[in-house]
Amino acid sequence: MEAALLLSWACLLFTIWMFSTGLSDLWRMFTVKNTENVQFLPFITTAVNNLGWFYYGRLKGDWTLMAVNSIGLGLQTCYILVYLYFTPNKCRLLARLGAAAAGLSTVCLYFATVSDPSARLAQLGLVCCCFTVTMYLSPLTDLVKIIRTRSTKCLSFSLTLATFLTSTSWTLYGVQLADAYIVIPNVPGILTSLVRFWLFWNFSSSLTQEKYPYRPVQA
Repeated sequence: MEAALLLSWACLLFTIWMFSTGLSDLWRMFTVKNTENVQFLPFITTAVNNLGWFYYGRLKGDWTLMAVNSIGLGLQTCYILVYLYFTPNKCRLLARLGAAAAGLSTVCLYFATVSDPSARLAQLGLVCCCFTVTMYLSPLTDLVKIIRTRSTKCLSFSLTLATFLTSTSWTLYGVQLADAYIVIPNVPGILTSLVRFWLFWNFSSSLTQEKYPYRPVQA
C-alpha cells in the first residue's frame, strides 16, 4: 500500500513537472508578443489526451489519474488561450479547436451508448493507450533530423528528463495496479527518452542550445 502511495505521488509530481515545461513557451509568447517558433498542435493533443485519461480515471475511481490530468488540462487550456491571444491566425486555429471539439463530442456520444461499465472502461483504456503511444512516437521524425544534422538544438534536455521520469513512474504505477492500459503507452516514452539521452551524449556540444520544443503527453 505504501509503495502504491509513493508511486502515486511520483506520478503526480513528475507529470506536473513535464506539463509545466510548456511554461517556457508561455513566457516566450508574453515576452515577444507573438507565437513564432511555438507549436500549437501539441497543446491541443495533450489537452485531448488529458481529457481521455481523466475520464478513464473517473470510471476507474483512480484519484491519481484524475488529479494529474485535471492539472494538465488546466495548464493546456492556459497555453491554448495565450496562444490564441497572440497568434495572427486566430480563425484557422479556432477551426482546429472546433474540429477537435467535434471529434471529442463524437467519441463521448459513442461511449454514452456503451451500457456495460467494464466494457466502457476497457474500450476507453484502449483508445487512450493508442492515442498516448501515437503522441510519444510522433517526434521520431525530429530524431532522424537530429542524427542527420548532428545537432540537438531542437531538443529540450529538461523535457527529455521529465518525460523519462514521468513515463517510468507511470509504468511502475501501472504494474502495481496490473493495468496494461497504463503500462503499455508509457513504455515508448521511456524508450524515446533513452534515445534522446543518447543523442545528447553524442552531440553534447549543443546541450546548452535548447529551444524547448513542447511535446508533452500523459497517461
